[in-house]
Amino acid sequence: MAVGWRPAPTGWITVNSDGSLLRPSESTAAGGALRDWQGRLLGAYTMNLGRCSITRAEIWGALKGLELAWEAGHRQVELQLDSKTAVAMLLDTGQHCHQHANLTIRFQELLRRDWEVRVIHVYREANFLADCLAHKGHSVSPGTHMIDISDPDVCRWTRFDIVGGFTIRSVFE
Repeated sequence: MAVGWRPAPTGWITVNSDGSLLRPSESTAAGGALRDWQGRLLGAYTMNLGRCSITRAEIWGALKGLELAWEAGHRQVELQLDSKTAVAMLLDTGQHCHQHANLTIRFQELLRRDWEVRVIHVYREANFLADCLAHKGHSVSPGTHMIDISDPDVCRWTRFDIVGGFTIRSVFE
C-alpha cells in the first residue's frame, strides 16, 4: 500500500506529532508541525524531554501540538500520531490510573474546549516531518523550542508531503 501524509479537510489544520527515544542513553524528545489544509507549514516545535518512556514522549508531543494550535486560534484541528498506544490513551476518558494520567487528563481538558478536534492514528510513513522534528529535540536544551520553518530538514519533508510523496508499506491486519 502507498502511504503518505494527507491534509485535514478544507478550513482545518493538521497537527502531526511524534516522540523519539535514543538508545543507549534513554534520551527522549518529541516534536511536531502545524499545517493548513494545503500543506503549508504554520509552525514547528521540538521538545527535549530528558528521560521518560517513549509513550510519555508521544503524549507530550500531542499535548504540545494541541496547545499551540489553540493558542494560535485554530478551532478545527486534526491531530495525527503514529503511536496506536498514545492515541488509545489520549482518547480513553475512563482510565486515569496509569503513569501518564496527569498528561492524559490535561489532554482531555483541552478536548473539552470550544473547538473540534479529531485524533487519528497514521502510519509512521505519513509522519516523517514530525519524526524529523522529534529527533531534533535530542540536540537542544531541555524544554520546548519553536523551529524555524526555513530549516532545511523541515523544508524537505514539507515539500515531500505537499507534492504527494509516499512510501510503500506492507500491511498485514
